[in-house]
Amino acid sequence: MKTWLVDTGPFVSYIDRTDPSHPTVAASLDTFSGQLATTSAVVTEVMHFLSGVVDGPLVFAELLAASETRIVDLTEPAQVGVAARLMRKYADTPMDYADATLVLAAEALGVTDILTLDRRGFSTYRVAKGRAFRLVLS
Repeated sequence: MKTWLVDTGPFVSYIDRTDPSHPTVAASLDTFSGQLATTSAVVTEVMHFLSGVVDGPLVFAELLAASETRIVDLTEPAQVGVAARLMRKYADTPMDYADATLVLAAEALGVTDILTLDRRGFSTYRVAKGRAFRLVLS
């Protein structure tokens, strides 16, 4: 089954219909029939960004449940350390913690397809073996 990693931006855009990227993101997500995967750090960011949208956090939680999105939890101290080292490595891009956890999730799941609005970051980031991400948003 095809798996897409999902970054913060597309989730926020999908729920917030006033976001300029909503039509493009919605078209991609509504026609995708594989497995979605994200990280607990992304979930935290999305909940924060949707806190000002009426029922945004609830609608997001319902989306995660309905789509059976796999949430990868990378919160063990060693994993946090690896994420911090990635953030240092890509400081000039820059990379935030949620992005770093998506790189770690890509490695853990063997997936490099990512739905993101951060074209610059995910065009630069690489998984441990040097493989590039494939940006699935057209």
